[in-house]
Amino acid sequence: MQRRYYAETASRYEAMHVNERDEHSFALGLLVASVDFLQVRSILDVGSGTGRAIRHLKKHRPDLRVVGIEPVKELREVGYSLGTAEADLVDGDANHLEFGAGEFDLVCEFAALHHMRRPELAVAEMLRVARKAIFISDANNFGQGSRAVRSIKQIINFFGLWKMANLAKTKGKGYLTSEGDGVAYSYSVFNNYKQIQASCSSIHLLNTVDGHLNLYRTARHVALLGVKKQGQP
Repeated sequence: MQRRYYAETASRYEAMHVNERDEHSFALGLLVASVDFLQVRSILDVGSGTGRAIRHLKKHRPDLRVVGIEPVKELREVGYSLGTAEADLVDGDANHLEFGAGEFDLVCEFAALHHMRRPELAVAEMLRVARKAIFISDANNFGQGSRAVRSIKQIINFFGLWKMANLAKTKGKGYLTSEGDGVAYSYSVFNNYKQIQASCSSIHLLNTVDGHLNLYRTARHVALLGVKKQGQP
């Protein structure tokens, strides 16, 4: 369903999803800074869409090897028309990355995980392929909505009932559909925190739109940089 949505809206993708002042532009600025700090020489972008992140990284760090995977042919073709090289934007499955362990210094994703039924599979692949770090820019459903709504969701999650509540809300589907985002699952970057922590020596979090002291409780969109443990594949 999601692939069909993107195929049908590919010609409008940039207008619908890309804004120079949005949360992902902010996150890309953080990623570029991280490239220098971690001495990154190669990056894999998972779920590249039309290649926005690829073009941004190539513009600011032309010496980098940057490859993006995108399963929707129509989005790749739009990316090519915008100047992304075909060798830099290729077909691929986030759950089964066709790259070796540690092949890229850093693996990133921008707003792809909340479209996946089992994002932990993609995160596991990102961790496997990354030699130095992974970077995630995605939603935090527990920080979305009014203060009252956020509190209710956080209480439900605290008691381990979020999956059940979400199934009830979505009438058993587990996802919602919209004209602006297609198929979207209720996702939080914090869902994968412990999974990432197991492979990383440090994790760095920052809200990219809004938020207060406790990002889990208040930030609707979060960027996460996980720096891997030395010597760990």
